Amino acid sequence: MESIVVPFADLRLTTEQLRSKLDAAWSNLLAGGEFVRGPAVAIFEREWAEYCGSTSAVGVANGTDALWLTLMALGIGAGDDVVVPANTFVATAEAVAMVGANPRFADVDPDTLLMTAETFARAATAATRAVIVVHLFGQMADMDQICSAAAEANVHVIEDAAQAHGASWRGRPAGSFGIAGCFSFYPGKNLGALGDGGAVVTSDDNLASLLRCLRDHGRAEGSHHEHAYIGVNSRLDTLQAAILSVKLRYLMQWTQARRQIMALYRLQLQDLDLRLVHENPDGYAVYHLAVARVPRREEVRRALLDRGVQTGIHYAQPCHVMAPYRRYGSPSLPVVEAASGEILSLPMFPHMSGSQVDQVCQALRDVLSRRMVSHA
Repeated sequence: MESIVVPFADLRLTTEQLRSKLDAAWSNLLAGGEFVRGPAVAIFEREWAEYCGSTSAVGVANGTDALWLTLMALGIGAGDDVVVPANTFVATAEAVAMVGANPRFADVDPDTLLMTAETFARAATAATRAVIVVHLFGQMADMDQICSAAAEANVHVIEDAAQAHGASWRGRPAGSFGIAGCFSFYPGKNLGALGDGGAVVTSDDNLASLLRCLRDHGRAEGSHHEHAYIGVNSRLDTLQAAILSVKLRYLMQWTQARRQIMALYRLQLQDLDLRLVHENPDGYAVYHLAVARVPRREEVRRALLDRGVQTGIHYAQPCHVMAPYRRYGSPSLPVVEAASGEILSLPMFPHMSGSQVDQVCQALRDVLSRRMVSHA
């Protein structure tokens, strides 16, 4: 009998849950007619700043621009170094290169796959002006130790929280530790728009003011014709802001569902030949992704697909070995390099059913048991 397919993610279920509220938001936008810089943007910015424990949120076009504009606003550019973990989506390093600075790649902890104060210190140089801490897979790094190390080195801390909406470290929200926290609202994120979107949160009023200018062609605040800076066009679309306000009310519910799904994975997979990414007990993880490390990943992935289970890989190629970034030079990063060939992202979405989790776990049990016998 053919297996029922368990998708890697299913955004349709989220839309179906909120369909009437999303339709109402769209109707209100059509009636108001303010499609760029409409009131919905300011409303969402206030809501998101409060959610993240910051005084300001500045909506931008996407998560990459959130990083890029933050670096630009901090005056980081040619001749400066910025430390980033090598196992991140390329946008983190890309933003550094876009301002003319040099990404310096750091290794990570083998259990959490997150940057640590020690790996940051090993990658830092005399020219380091900032560190971008990536809260990968929905779990925050140890921000107490990293912020302490960064303060000692006199460098800015920027949080790449694109996968960490609602995550916290010792009760403090993602985005509230550094000079700025950068978020993506790409549709597949824990808080996702119906298109691209992003935001920077900060409690530095001067930085927030400068970001508002830079995202809007460098316009001086309160003026339409005066351009105080060379800026860009990176505004959060009014429609996306309205959608995000609707979805924000459900983010905690969806986060709890993700955590319950991960708890089931941990319970059912604990005796198999795989290693789930460790959750630090001092943090509150929101599980944007459910990541395991398995030997012979491609073999396992194909066998799972044959059993109706879709999977993903985040990320197969570390940034420091990608062709455009080799020129920045990097020492060997053994943890990142080993993990890149083993990491496998299991299905994870808030409307995933218990029976779907069971199917994934049974498929893994079948695949890993058979493989262990065949390679004995």
